[in-house]
Amino acid sequence: MDMYVIRRREAWQTPAELEAAAERSASVAEADFPDRISWIRSYVVEESDGGLGTICIYQASDADTVRSHADAVGMPADEVLPIADTVIVRPDPQADAA
Repeated sequence: MDMYVIRRREAWQTPAELEAAAERSASVAEADFPDRISWIRSYVVEESDGGLGTICIYQASDADTVRSHADAVGMPADEVLPIADTVIVRPDPQADAA
């Protein structure tokens, strides 16, 4: 399987909407695409309209599977780009414990 970055622009207005979409995404991937797609991580970004978008990293059999999964979940997949390589300068920072 290959790695892909998916840009989802202005897809959600609230964190609750995003959380519900994330739950649907995981459920659909497990039920309908078990050996063809795996969600690695997502970065949530604040869009210019005040809503939320994401930049998601997925491992998938091909770009069409990424798009089919997004369609099945009801999420946008504005851009689907293959990842050519990964350069890690330092690991993602960990959130401070409350």
